[in-house]
Amino acid sequence: MTTFETIRIDKYLWAVRIFKTRSIASDECRKGRVLINNFQVKPSHTVSANDIFTVRKPPVTHTFQVIFPIENRVSAKLVHEFLRDLTPDEEKVKGTLARTTGFGIRPRGVGRPTKKERRSIDRLNESASEF
Repeated sequence: MTTFETIRIDKYLWAVRIFKTRSIASDECRKGRVLINNFQVKPSHTVSANDIFTVRKPPVTHTFQVIFPIENRVSAKLVHEFLRDLTPDEEKVKGTLARTTGFGIRPRGVGRPTKKERRSIDRLNESASEF
């Protein structure tokens, strides 16, 4: 493992498996979804140890702290050595709720919903949001 004092944010996001590819990480930086100290950053912005950054993946906003900047992708088991998750529990709950609602899932091959089906789906989503 090579030591780096600073590394590009898009490389780091890819290396610690926040995004699947480096190009997706770069695109998210350009869209303004990656913030360092509440400022939008370009993909070429550098991060160093103890920097805190925020990544918005709607509906969740993740907050992380850089423990050690790395350039090469690591296995999922080793990510905790290079990154500390500071995301509040409320945000983590949003992510689990978004994955478990399942109202938008339709069986494959049934096509688009009709107007009547769409209205019933909307009613279900409205009633779920009240809780």
